[in-house]
Amino acid sequence: MGKMVAAANDRLYNNGAVCGRCYAVKCAGAANGGGGNPCTGASVTVKMVDNCASSDGCTSTIDLSREAFAKIANLDAGVIKITYNPTGYVIVK
Repeated sequence: MGKMVAAANDRLYNNGAVCGRCYAVKCAGAANGGGGNPCTGASVTVKMVDNCASSDGCTSTIDLSREAFAKIANLDAGVIKITYNPTGYVIVK
């Protein structure tokens, strides 16, 4: 199954408010508008574990782990459009 985790951009991260929260993520198409549809049709639930800071060059809303990305899209796509929604679950360790 792998690590179904993700990092949130600064706005979504909200100073750590989303850490531990789960989000359902689904591929919504190619980010570049070409090359066909990279989506598998599946969705994945990921746990937010980190910040994908714009100061570090992150331009994504959510940066998925490789395992989570592979579940919803072809890895060769690299960057995809997504839809995402909080699941209401919070994982506490």
